Amino acid sequence: MQPVTVSIDVPQSPEQVYDFLDVIAHHERFTDHYLTGWRYSGPGHGIGSRATVTAALGGTRTDVAIEVVEADPPRRIVERNVSAAGRRLAHGTYTIEQLGPGGSRVSFTYAWARAPLADRLLAPAVRAAIRRANHTVMRRLAVELARHTSSAGS
Repeated sequence: MQPVTVSIDVPQSPEQVYDFLDVIAHHERFTDHYLTGWRYSGPGHGIGSRATVTAALGGTRTDVAIEVVEADPPRRIVERNVSAAGRRLAHGTYTIEQLGPGGSRVSFTYAWARAPLADRLLAPAVRAAIRRANHTVMRRLAVELARHTSSAGS
């Protein structure tokens, strides 16, 4: 299946964005509209940090194991996602690019390495649902980044 990428421009620096995204517990704040029941393990940030969530998308619910598997501060974080009893394997990659002084473009790409037959048969609908959910994720991320950086500066 073709990957899905969504992006948003934010006024925070790449370092501020990376530092926020590096803490896996922060992700609950901007994804809890479709990822619920967050349970954490491993370190709180960086490679090896993990969460198990319940994803409710497109009328289905499934547990997803998320683990940070790569990090390149302040440019990139890669998560491995395993769900559907191991039949779905995907990677979620946050890419952070400098946008002039003080701003960043944050992109998130969801790429399937393995997908169940139902996902493949319904690929256009599955990709559209992921795109819609992740557009909301990006808008909510921008709000949470603003809250986080304003409270960190207080």
